[in-house]
Amino acid sequence: QVQLVDSGGGLVHTGGSLRLSCAASGLVFSTYAVGWFRQAPGQEREIVARIGWSGWSGGSPYYADSVKGRFSISRDNAKNTVSLQMNSLKPEDTAVYFCAASGRGGNQPKNYDYWGQGTQVTVSS
Repeated sequence: QVQLVDSGGGLVHTGGSLRLSCAASGLVFSTYAVGWFRQAPGQEREIVARIGWSGWSGGSPYYADSVKGRFSISRDNAKNTVSLQMNSLKPEDTAVYFCAASGRGGNQPKNYDYWGQGTQVTVSS
């Protein structure tokens, strides 16, 4: 049984930092691309960052323009985890954040096979 468990969300002030973690089990984690998505109320789910599978030659991790320079994604295949370090947080970063695993990669939610339950991030002004 595949399971992704998101954690690390919370309430922070503008300019603060949070570190989200995604722990995976039940799959060969190193063979999956992992993305962090977010969804604010009334909005579509959007990709925030993506990191390829081990040995992927497709280049550096992907970041949405809105988070470039502030967020950083990393993975530890030995621990089956992916982290999202979020710095200089803004109120517009407020959303539920989800990690997801894909055997195909890409930025569209439909490409992702497995999803975490989501963790709430709230940034107060």
